[in-house]
Amino acid sequence: MRKKIVLFAALGLLIVLLIGKRPRGTVIRMATTTSVENSGLLDVLLPAFEKDTGIKIHAIACGAGKALKHAENGDVDMVITHAPAMEKKFIGQGYGVDRTEILWNNFILAGPEGAVKAFKDFKSVSQVFAKIAEDKLLFVSRGDNSGTHVKEMGIWNKAGIEPRGKWYIETGQGMGVTLKIAGEKKGFCLADMGTFLSCKDAAELDAVFSGGESMKNIYSAMIVNPGRYPGAKYKEAREFIEWIVSEKGKAIIKGVKRKGVTLFEPR
Repeated sequence: MRKKIVLFAALGLLIVLLIGKRPRGTVIRMATTTSVENSGLLDVLLPAFEKDTGIKIHAIACGAGKALKHAENGDVDMVITHAPAMEKKFIGQGYGVDRTEILWNNFILAGPEGAVKAFKDFKSVSQVFAKIAEDKLLFVSRGDNSGTHVKEMGIWNKAGIEPRGKWYIETGQGMGVTLKIAGEKKGFCLADMGTFLSCKDAAELDAVFSGGESMKNIYSAMIVNPGRYPGAKYKEAREFIEWIVSEKGKAIIKGVKRKGVTLFEPR
């Protein structure tokens, strides 16, 4: 009987090796921005990755600043964000390695129905922001140090404006909640295209301004530095990055659509 048990165990190991998969149960902890969760992208990507590799990913969705803080604390194995300046600082300070651009979409300025016509002749988003401030039109900001909030503040800075007053409110919440509040109050809001198209609460909002290199929204994956955090699952996290930039990963990304529109483009 003992010989049979040993034989079956050896056979099981051989099968795992032959099909290129590990035993089930390996888990990666990943901090990610709310936009890749709110858009529904993770609901498609993570099960497909687990099916192919046997690696399960537990994702914590939050703003980019908080996601990177989780990584700095060694609470996760990897992180996905869309805040290039913050990411480069994170890597430069030795907290992370292997920064890899994995996908992109566009930021959009969402606003009340009818606002598209009012701003159709504006050439840049900073001009639109300047007009919103001048006319004191309601603007709803995430105000949470997320990648979208950092992008918004960069636009205000380029317009030479420090937004404040009753016309400017901060939610301190994720993209979905912020879009909902903007819709209810008929205000303006900077959002990522994926969440905007996926969020039913954005139904009362139109895409007022989008497109162009200045509105490009690039997402990158990074692994926490294994030299700094010996317990980090570097090998498994690296496997996820290689999978998502593979032809199969790219095809899955391109297949995620809302209202007939592809939410993200692979890099």
